[in-house]
Amino acid sequence: MAIKKSLEVSNLTTTGMSRADRGRGHAFVPDNVTRVEEIDRHILAVLAADGRASFTDLARRTGLSVSAVHQRVRRLQERGVLKGYSAKVDHEAIGLPLTAFVSIKPIDPAAPDDAPERLAHLDAIEACHSVAGEESYILKVRVASPQALETLLQEIRAAANVSTRTTVVLSTPYEGRSPFGDGPPGVG
Repeated sequence: MAIKKSLEVSNLTTTGMSRADRGRGHAFVPDNVTRVEEIDRHILAVLAADGRASFTDLARRTGLSVSAVHQRVRRLQERGVLKGYSAKVDHEAIGLPLTAFVSIKPIDPAAPDDAPERLAHLDAIEACHSVAGEESYILKVRVASPQALETLLQEIRAAANVSTRTTVVLSTPYEGRSPFGDGPPGVG
C-alpha cells in the first residue's frame, strides 16, 4: 500500500484546489488547517464508519502494526482531529420520532445575542447552529409528537424572546455522513 506523506497542496489551481482533488470532490484545505496524512485519513474513515473498531482491526485494515495504529490514534486525539466516539441512536425507538428544524430570530434586534445560553436547558434541542441570513440560529429538535413540538416552540419563544419558523422533517435519506465519503474498501 502506497502511503502519501501528507495532503498535497502544491499543484493548486485558481479555485484553491488541485484538479485531481476537484475531480474527487475534495474540499480546499487552507494552509492554516492541520494536515492529515493519508494513512491517518484511512484510520479516521474506518473509525467514522465504525467507532468501535479495535486497534487490531484498524491495524489489519491499514497494514500497520497494532502499536503504530495505537500511536497514530493517540496523536489524532491529542491534535484534536479525533474528538471522540458516539453512539447512533434510533430516535423512534426511544420515543422521539418527530424531527424539526426551528429557525429563530430575536423579537428585539437590539437584544443581546444570548439565545444559545437561554435555550441550553431544553433537552429536546439536539443542535444549535449560528447562521447567516434573516434568522440568527437554526435549532435541530427531536420530540415525541406534534403537540410536544408545539409546547417546545412556546418554551423556545418564552425562554429566548424570539420568533420561530419551523420545518418538520418527513424523512431523512442520510445524516451524519463521514467527510471521507463511503470510506476505504472494507468499511461499513
